[in-house]
Amino acid sequence: MTDVNAALPWQVVRQDDNGNRYRVGRYATKDEAQRIADTLDDQGHKQLYWVEPIGQPQPGR
Repeated sequence: MTDVNAALPWQVVRQDDNGNRYRVGRYATKDEAQRIADTLDDQGHKQLYWVEPIGQPQPGR
């Protein structure tokens, strides 16, 4: 794990209508990442947003 991964181990991921996934940003804490994901989700877009640790994709996503 690099120093950047250690300092920012959480990411917000967006999935669009076509199933394409993009990293929105990296964050120091899970709570910080979740706040960003919740804010984006509340904007009424059809995309899905979720939080996951860097380098460890969530099963079923």
